[in-house]
Parts: sequence; C-alpha cells; structure tokens
Amino acid sequence: MKSPFNTDHHPTVGEVETLAEGLQVVTAPNAGPMTFTGTRSYILGESEAAVIDPGPDDPAHLAALERALDGRTVSHILVTHSHVDHSPLAARLGARFDAPVYGFGAADAARAWLMEKLAQSADLGGGEGIDNSFRPDILLADGERIAGNGWSLEAIHTPGHLSNHLCFAWAGQGSLFSGDHVMGWASTLISPPDGDLTAFMESLRKLQNRSEDTYYCGHGAPLREAQTMVEYLLAHRFGREEQIRGYLAEAPRDVRELTAIMYSDVDPRLHGAASRNVLAHLIDLYARGLVTVDGEFSATARFFAA
Repeated sequence: MKSPFNTDHHPTVGEVETLAEGLQVVTAPNAGPMTFTGTRSYILGESEAAVIDPGPDDPAHLAALERALDGRTVSHILVTHSHVDHSPLAARLGARFDAPVYGFGAADAARAWLMEKLAQSADLGGGEGIDNSFRPDILLADGERIAGNGWSLEAIHTPGHLSNHLCFAWAGQGSLFSGDHVMGWASTLISPPDGDLTAFMESLRKLQNRSEDTYYCGHGAPLREAQTMVEYLLAHRFGREEQIRGYLAEAPRDVRELTAIMYSDVDPRLHGAASRNVLAHLIDLYARGLVTVDGEFSATARFFAA
C-alpha cells in the first residue's frame, strides 16, 4: 500500500488558525524530529472554550493561547496523553482560567501486566519525554462524554503510544482529535514499557470501527480520509512484523541489528527512535510465542524465531 504520509505543513507558530466553525488551533514553538512542525493546541468553542492539548510549558505558547482565546473563558482543559510536548502547560493554563484538567490518568495508568512485569524485571530503557507530574483534576473513562457551550466530545481510550492516551470524538462533526495515536505526517513512536504495540493495534481497530473520517492530530495538518490512514498503519505494522520474523528466520539478531537492516534508508539520527519501535514489535511477538530470547528478556537480548 502506498504511503499516505504528507509532510507539506507550514503553520505560522504562535498564530491562531481557524480550521472549522467553532474550532481554532495554535502551533507551539517546539518543532523537531519527533514533533514535526510543533504541538497543535486546539481551541473548541465560541464564547466558552475547551483547550485540547495545551502543549509544552512554554511562556510564549501560553501567551499565544491567551491571545487566541481573545477574552473567552475556558471551561475545560483536555489532554490526550502525558508527554512533555502535550500536557505540561495544562496546570498553568488551568490555574490561569480556573478550569479543570481532564485526562485518563497518570502516564502508566493503564500499563498492561506484561509491560509492568518487564518494566520491573527487564532492562527495557524507554521513558522518553514522559510528563511524570501529570495528574488530571477529573478522570475520563472510555466512552465518557464531556460537553460545553455548543460542543460535545466523547473520550475514546486508545492506549499504545502511551497507556493513558485518549482521542476525543467531536459529536455531530464526523471528526476526532487523535493526539499522537494517528497523524498525517508519520507513524507514531511506540517505546516500551509505556508504549505498547499490542495495545496500539487494538486501538487502531477500535478507530477503524468508528465513522469519523477527519482527524485533528497532535502534530501536522488535519487528516482527511483518516480511515485510509488507519488502514495503512495497520498494514504497515503487519509488514514490519513480517520483516522481523523473516530476518529472525535467517539468523538470531538483537534490536540494534534488526534496526540497521530494516531502517537502512532512514536518517541514522532517527535510528534510536526506530529501535524502540522494533523492540515494541519484539515484545508483541514474544507475548504471542512467535519469538524467543537468549537468556533473560531485555532491550539488548538476542532474539530467535520460535
């Protein structure tokens, strides 16, 4: 399947951009290899607004959001997940507008039992960019609805990129705020033990069974025909799985060796992140009994085809 990724995105950082009636966005000044053009902080509502993913704790971004709000009150602050490019400004924005912060919970709130076990017993590494201080004022469960003046959202628990990841479906609009679970510019990083490929695939299937076809992503432009991207991501991950199994059928290999082979056409500066995705696949295959390890399971173990 041809890649649908689109990296043609050039927002004006710090300036408000109208995306639809009742919806605006401000791009944070944190562009980079893992954040693309910067975190997208969404403002939903005309007179009384919700802010979705306030972004990094950056005074310039806070000032930009205040300008964009232009005298509106803030009734809700919603966080898709607690990475440092999405959640840290929530507390300060909440104090500034006396608004509660909503989220699923702490970063490890829904960590799977195997990930919990490996986090304690194996040298997995990981933990990149997690906002460990994040504690929402109000917890949201899967399927819970949140409503404000002129808008309504449904929280959808989509663990995978992080165990506390939520998407928010915008009622009556055919659209969804997808955080970092599905984006138009690249596939999301899955870094164990907080990233979980098994959960990620299940979450993709959950979105595949929904009707929303426009996604407002955590980074990059709005994603139209989003179901095409969901299908691509599922196929892409299955393809990576088949690659790994094929290479291990040839000879035992470790994460570093697999990454060098599988991502030979990728900028070596991104191989560190790519290796985390490879490890995520290996954990999933290990849990399914399709690979074994030489000795104890760890990020540096040698893997064999079962």
